[in-house]
Amino acid sequence: GGRGLVAVLAALVQTFTGEAPKAGAVASAAPGSVAPVSAPARVDDRADAQAAGQAHGEACEEGGPAYEVIYLLEADDTAVARLRARLDGLGDSLVVVGGDGLWNVHVHVDDAGAAVEAGVEAGRPYRIRITHFGAGDAHMAGAGRPPRERAPRAVVAVVPGEGLAGLYTEAGATTVLARPGEPPASGELVEAVRRAHAREVVLLPNDADLRHTAAAAAEQARAEGVRVALIPTRSAVQGIAALAVHEPGRRFDEDVVAMTSAAGATRHAEVVIAERESWTMAGICQAGDVLGLIDGDVAVIGSDVTITAATVVDRMLAAGGEMVTLVLGDEAPEDISDHIDARVRESYLAVDTVVYRGGRQGAVLLIGVE
Repeated sequence: GGRGLVAVLAALVQTFTGEAPKAGAVASAAPGSVAPVSAPARVDDRADAQAAGQAHGEACEEGGPAYEVIYLLEADDTAVARLRARLDGLGDSLVVVGGDGLWNVHVHVDDAGAAVEAGVEAGRPYRIRITHFGAGDAHMAGAGRPPRERAPRAVVAVVPGEGLAGLYTEAGATTVLARPGEPPASGELVEAVRRAHAREVVLLPNDADLRHTAAAAAEQARAEGVRVALIPTRSAVQGIAALAVHEPGRRFDEDVVAMTSAAGATRHAEVVIAERESWTMAGICQAGDVLGLIDGDVAVIGSDVTITAATVVDRMLAAGGEMVTLVLGDEAPEDISDHIDARVRESYLAVDTVVYRGGRQGAVLLIGVE
């Protein structure tokens, strides 16, 4: 907000006077006082101005759309079909997912206003986020500091809760927090890649709905000279499995293969509370029902969180497994991990249970079976 206003005013000054304010010209001041501003530095020639402009825009992929637009939309299926056609003509990287009247819309465009207006015509858009791709590291341009040396390799992961963010960070990953109902934009993932400041990056989206967003972020990072491998993890528990075998000392390709194999060998499930009546693979659910989803599909409909979770674990272990990973959300019952751990020890030989606290993560419980 404030930084954006400063950038606009600086551009206005340079346009009308030919003089560009110095970076960091505003000094700190006491509360309520006016901060002194140093005299603007004169732009001596066109070459200096052109170099400054190139530094400001270097983060934006040449020839690509300037903005990423994301919003939630309440609309019927017919209106969404028209919206898809309209947005497809405005830009690229179009993703519209959802159902039952609620949709998540993502698109890269040059005209962000038109993308939002299309949503207004289709229904009720909200939680609107617009990211300018070229704004990434503009504040670093001309800072006069020597460039920090890049790390050899880093892992960037999307995580659904503060607890998991801490776990991933302890394991050395750079994290992007995905709040319930607010998936991160590709611009946020690109920013995380920049924060990681590595020559090679492994990207873990940890959500099937983020695969297009993560792919767009990977392309943007590659355009900036970073070698990026996208592992299509569909859940945070698959990301945990991948991170557990991450070895920075290995060759990049070997490390990516090992992490991909570990993630692929991990089945994932989650226990959530139904928000509305809906048709599912397991039958019709009502608002307030407890749903057990295995590999993205509803497999169990119940009324008790602990019993439903135990049923889900039983179904997953019926196909075999060596380790059960539980990630508890804030709404999980206090004794659920003890109950499932005891059930696993009694019913399955040589199967370990690991428990983490994920905090506010959208799902009551995340389950992984390796």
